Amino acid sequence: MPGRDDDLGPPVPELVPARPTLPRLRLAARECRACHLYREATQTVFGEGPARAEVMFVGEQPGDAEDRAGHPFVGPAGRLFQESLEEAGIDRSAVYITNVVKHFKFIRRGKRRIHKKPNAEEIRACFPWLEAELGAVKPRIVVALGAVAAQALLGSKVRVTKDRGRLNPASFADAVMVTVHPSSILRAPDDETRRSERRAFVRDLRVIAKALRERANEPRRAHG
Repeated sequence: MPGRDDDLGPPVPELVPARPTLPRLRLAARECRACHLYREATQTVFGEGPARAEVMFVGEQPGDAEDRAGHPFVGPAGRLFQESLEEAGIDRSAVYITNVVKHFKFIRRGKRRIHKKPNAEEIRACFPWLEAELGAVKPRIVVALGAVAAQALLGSKVRVTKDRGRLNPASFADAVMVTVHPSSILRAPDDETRRSERRAFVRDLRVIAKALRERANEPRRAHG
């Protein structure tokens, strides 16, 4: 590909196996060098959860704790996410959790590694992994956590503050919802705001829980 750095590997579509099961995708993604983010990250952090999960949560990218552990949503935002799922009545072990970008992007400040938002080129390079996960899992409901995930899945006009909390039809699932990323709750300026934002997040998750109960006995529809 013209203009690609010498140490970059093939684009993601060339890495996706012919029969893209989750174990095969996870194994292939370990070797991904489709963008420069692999150079500084500890490892690829692929999605996790049941192969036929009813709901898929999609975040932005792994954070520092996730990069070191190799698992999504295990840091402070992940703990808040877990607690919020429990409060809403959703079993985390029954959902699939992943990110749009599979490598941690950061800037160094002393010994700390500070999250940096992925750019459009990095999102485009990594997005075929998410497409493959959607095709393998075939979730009924997809939840975009934060603006990066929402716009990657639904387009640049989506705004979390305006569009959050509603289930809308999608080409890749029965329904999609946009809501905040748990990390944004942790960044709230004070305890009162943090509590308010967390309550709003749990309200959104309860919409998901209700929809899953209502669809429990319905057959899954095919999505392209």
